[in-house]
Amino acid sequence: MLARIDDSGIDKGPKKSGPERLCAVTREVKPVAELLRFVAAPDGSVIPDLKRNLPGRGLWITATRETLTEAVKRKSFAKGFKQDIRAGADLIAQTDSLLERAALDALAIAGKAGQVVAGFSKVEAALGREAILAILHAREAAVDGIRKLHAALHRRFADEAGQIPTISDFTSQQLDLALGRANVVHAALLAGPAGNSFIARYLRMTRFRTGDMGKPDHDNARREPQGLEAE
Repeated sequence: MLARIDDSGIDKGPKKSGPERLCAVTREVKPVAELLRFVAAPDGSVIPDLKRNLPGRGLWITATRETLTEAVKRKSFAKGFKQDIRAGADLIAQTDSLLERAALDALAIAGKAGQVVAGFSKVEAALGREAILAILHAREAAVDGIRKLHAALHRRFADEAGQIPTISDFTSQQLDLALGRANVVHAALLAGPAGNSFIARYLRMTRFRTGDMGKPDHDNARREPQGLEAE
């Protein structure tokens, strides 16, 4: 059970997400779910606008690390905004960090909504009776614990177990901070709106990192014509 991300070149400020926008690097018109919006700050820096609500003109870039790297290399921001814009390699790290933070914030909201259970025994119990959206393991999780929960997942869901993503992108410390408890190594994301929101933000983060804009790989848990440069 995966939520589909309903995420919207250049525009004239915040607006409701449209179905498509122009990537300033690839010159391809793409669904807004596959793009990131950037705005120019008064000091000449570039700000990732993940929520697409910051004022001013926005430049749209395909939401992958590779394309953003190319945008920095080609000086696409200076060309698109037609002003002296400073966009260095730190913009890529900043964007990655913001996407990760957005995912963890969504996980925290899901936890407060009661849609996350943490701890090996609680996760194992949830696998026996709850509607599960995803399983989370800290990067430091022991192989034996992961194997046992994987076996429990398959006992419950059999051939459909592959439809439930297993997420291991976060450290135990990150999970602790998000869920407000200590030593989180294993957790289960339960079905519900807050859980769906986390999945959407998580997929956006992983697609940025991997460049895979197609259907997500559940096993690893790990998508204006030229001349509209300015309006």
